[in-house]
Amino acid sequence: MPMTAPPLEVLPDPHLLVGDERISTSSGGWHEHRYAATGTATRRVPLAGDAEIDAAVRAARAAAPAWAALPRDNRRRLLLAVAELIRTNADELTTTTVIENATPVSLAAHSPHLTADLFEYNAGWADKIGGTVEATWPVPAFDYTVEEPYGVIGVIIPWNGPLASIGMVVAPALAAGNCVVLKPPELAPWTSLRFGELLLEAGIPPGVVSVVPGGPSAGEALTSHPGIDKLHFTGSGATARRVLAGAQQNLTPVCLELGGKSANLIFADADLPAAVQQAVGGIVQLAGQTCLSGTRVIAEDSVYDAVVDMAVDILSQLTVGDPFDADTHMGPVVSAAAADRIMSMIERARTECRVVMGGERMSGEFAAGYYIPPTVLADVDNDSYIAQNEVFGPVLALLRFSDAAEAVRLANDTPYGLAAYVWGKDLQHTHRVVAELAAGNVWVNGFFGIPPSVPFGGVKASGYGRTGGREGIREFTRPKNVWIAL
Repeated sequence: MPMTAPPLEVLPDPHLLVGDERISTSSGGWHEHRYAATGTATRRVPLAGDAEIDAAVRAARAAAPAWAALPRDNRRRLLLAVAELIRTNADELTTTTVIENATPVSLAAHSPHLTADLFEYNAGWADKIGGTVEATWPVPAFDYTVEEPYGVIGVIIPWNGPLASIGMVVAPALAAGNCVVLKPPELAPWTSLRFGELLLEAGIPPGVVSVVPGGPSAGEALTSHPGIDKLHFTGSGATARRVLAGAQQNLTPVCLELGGKSANLIFADADLPAAVQQAVGGIVQLAGQTCLSGTRVIAEDSVYDAVVDMAVDILSQLTVGDPFDADTHMGPVVSAAAADRIMSMIERARTECRVVMGGERMSGEFAAGYYIPPTVLADVDNDSYIAQNEVFGPVLALLRFSDAAEAVRLANDTPYGLAAYVWGKDLQHTHRVVAELAAGNVWVNGFFGIPPSVPFGGVKASGYGRTGGREGIREFTRPKNVWIAL
C-alpha cells in the first residue's frame, strides 16, 4: 500500500513567534522540512538568527517582572487553561507530531495528553512554592528563605519529542514564575509553533514565551546571550559542549539532559516475556530514537539464548510501516543523515558481533523514506564501539553475564548514566543491584513512562539537573536568604 500523504493543511503557517508578533521572514534563513516516511518536502520554516533571538530575549525580559509578580493562583489558573487547550487540540497536535518526526500515530496520540498532564501537575506547584525558616546563631535573629524565579530561561528542546519536552521543561519554568525563550529544532518545529499560539489563546501574556525555531547558530546566539538567566538543554553530548561554551561567556547556569546507553539487566529469575517485551520496545518506540531506552540488554548466561530468540520472535511480529496507519508499531528514523549514521554504526558492528536480525536499509515501498528495520546484535563485547556509543536508532545490543558483580560492572562501564533497568523476582537481590548502578533513573520489573511527579535526569555524560516532581520546580527557582536582626 502507498504511504499516506501527510495532511499539510494541519501545519501552522511557517513563522517565528516573538511576543505576540508572528515573523515569517527572518535573518537565519530557511530550512526545508521533510516528511521522514517518504523523504518529501513539507514546508519551509524560517529560522531565527541573532536578531530574532535578541528580540525574543528582550520580549521575555520586558514580560518577566509582571509574570513573576502575578498572584500565584492566577498563574495556576492560566497553566490549567493551557492544559485544557492542549487536550482540546489533541487530534491536531497528534497529526502535526506524525508529520514533523514520523512518530507512529498510535504513539503520537499519547503525547498531547502527557503534555497536558505535565502542565496540570506543575500548575499545582505555582501557588505552593515557598521557603524555610532557619535556625540562627550566635545572635538573635529571624532568618528565612524565599524561592524566587531566575527570570528568563533559554530552553532548547530535541526533535524526537518536542511536545513532551515542552511539558517537562517549559511547564515547571512557567509555574516557578520564569519567562521562556523556546528554541525548537528545525527538524521538528511545528508542534512548538502551535503550542505558542495556544499559550496566547489561553491568556498567557505576550513575551512570557517566545518560540524561535533555529539551527546551531540560533542556539549559539541564545546560549551566549547576556539576557538569559538560566539555560536548559536536551540533546547530544557534542552539542552540550557548545551550549556550555556559550554559557560560560556570561557564567549562565545550565541544566543538561543528554543521551544514554542504558543497561537492561535480565537475571535468570526474571519474567522473561515481560523483560524482553520491554527491551525490544526500546528500539521500536520512535525507531529507537529515545534517550532512555534500555538498548544494551545484559542477560544472565542461563537465559541468554532464550532472550535472543525471544527478542527476534517478538520483533518479527511487529509492523514497520506508514506512520499514519494505526497498526504501525515502528516508523522511519528522522532524516537521511540519521539513517546514514545508524547504518555506518551497524556496518562497523558486523566485525565486532553477530547480526541476528535486520541490519540493512529497507527497500521497495520504503526506499524513499528513512527506514531501518529492527536490528538485533548478539554476542556484543562491552568494549566495542556499538556498546559504548549511543545509536539513537532501532538497534538492540545483547551481552551476557555470569553473576551479579559482572552485571553491575558491565552496566556501569559506559560514559553514560541516564537510566537502567533491572529484571528479577528476588527483590532483596535487585535492591542490592540498584544501589550499585550509576544511573539517574532505575526501573525494576517494568517501565510505565515518566510520571510528572518523579524526578528525571542523568549522571556522568548523561547530564545534570532534573525535570519532574519537586526537583523539577527547584531547577527553575533560586533561594534568597533574609536575615532580620532581633
